[in-house]
Amino acid sequence: MAKPLLSDALWDGIKPILPPEPPKPDGGRPRVSDRSALTGILFVLRTGIQWRMLPMEMGCGSGVTCWRRLRDWTEAGVWPNLHRLVLDELGANGAIDWSRAAIDGSSIAAKKGFGWSRSESYRPRKTGLQASHSG
Repeated sequence: MAKPLLSDALWDGIKPILPPEPPKPDGGRPRVSDRSALTGILFVLRTGIQWRMLPMEMGCGSGVTCWRRLRDWTEAGVWPNLHRLVLDELGANGAIDWSRAAIDGSSIAAKKGFGWSRSESYRPRKTGLQASHSG
């Protein structure tokens, strides 16, 4: 038996951060479960197949359904929250070697300015010794 793409433990952590199902005032077809859609998304991302090639036999709905759910969850900000959840879990279990971590401009906001006002220009300040010899 193949290892599932989405374990019960991982699903239990992800489920609370997903947005609720939108209301359907006019009824309609039953929605594919979030877990099934996420399994389909993971399958496409892991295998690299086209969305339209997602096998219906997997029970994940169509590729279009999974793609739309991916789009909706992206707009809802699910992925940064999931990233934080996974990092917190790994960090709590000592499974991250933080000595190999790097921070760049995409993860930390740049400080505006260098600590002086805009009206000041940057030039080295003269020390007492330089001031006495400058004439």
